Amino acid sequence: MRVSVIGGGVAGSASAIALRRATGAEVTIHEAYEDPAGQVGSYLSLAVNGLRGLEALGCLPQVQAAGFPVALQRMWSASGKLLGEVPRGRLASDSLHSTTLLRGRLVEVLRTEAVRAGARIETGRRVDPADLDADLVVAADGIWSATRSALDPAAPQVRYAGLYCVSGVSEGVHLTPGTYHFVFGRRGAFLCVPAADGTVWWSAQVPAPEPPDPAEATRARLAELYGKEELPLSLIRAATRVDRPMPMHRLADVPVWHDGRTVLIGDAAHPVGAGQGASMAIEDAVALARCVASVPGVEAALAEYTRLRRPRVARMTRAAATNRDAKTPGTVRRRVNDLLMPIAFRHVYSRSTSWLYR
Repeated sequence: MRVSVIGGGVAGSASAIALRRATGAEVTIHEAYEDPAGQVGSYLSLAVNGLRGLEALGCLPQVQAAGFPVALQRMWSASGKLLGEVPRGRLASDSLHSTTLLRGRLVEVLRTEAVRAGARIETGRRVDPADLDADLVVAADGIWSATRSALDPAAPQVRYAGLYCVSGVSEGVHLTPGTYHFVFGRRGAFLCVPAADGTVWWSAQVPAPEPPDPAEATRARLAELYGKEELPLSLIRAATRVDRPMPMHRLADVPVWHDGRTVLIGDAAHPVGAGQGASMAIEDAVALARCVASVPGVEAALAEYTRLRRPRVARMTRAAATNRDAKTPGTVRRRVNDLLMPIAFRHVYSRSTSWLYR
């Protein structure tokens, strides 16, 4: 079997590894950019569902070595009140801890493993699925996927989600290692985690009706937005690097995932957010390879893949929407959250997330 993978990011590289190892197919990754690692400064976290997908692919230790484990997550109110402490990206009983690493490092590791598994990588050229001589085409070309519209001209369009993100790195601020912090700020959410080198990686998620002018998303503007929150403000003032703002986007449910030969995976089919984008893409890769290996005929395999994945992805998308809304509460809702969230984290959180991590 000949397989062409469009996109050499997380979803594309993971699917190449999975298909090579599950089916022995001849796999070629077509990457439009010479270096698909993306913005070097951006980071992501892999929850245990993504890590177990990597374990199935045979590259979990390599990815863990490229990042650092994070066992806990602490939720803080705008006033500095600790709302709750929960396991980060896992069940409390799970000894496997989530891993945080630079997005570019994850892509590097997965591309290396794809080549080791026997896949071939071609970079620097955009391809059209119709021109590819392959039995199966895996479109892992991201949220701005051209393949999505080619499969269905009526496919939904990407929309600005009303939030933009500014990431940065700070030095000289001590935080407990292995703990992720989430601040429900008055003017936006603020996330931070101490890295293995002693710096702190952080991300400000700011609600705005329109994407910002990069020239206006300055350190001074961030200090103004988070001026009443002690932890965010201390990190903004101690920043050694502040990256350009990145608008966050959403995509309505995509009706058509495949046409019998070409299939969408990862953000091309479902940009879920909520820290699950990379993990869901890895899950896609494992599930797709298993279907191709076990179901006779590519078209039937893609139909089975879609049947299996849609319900879980839909549930994750709903959870991500709730997560996004929680980051932008009004004054009244924020006060209610301060009262109710400690109770929810103690009694509801583990039950509400267990479906994702099992």
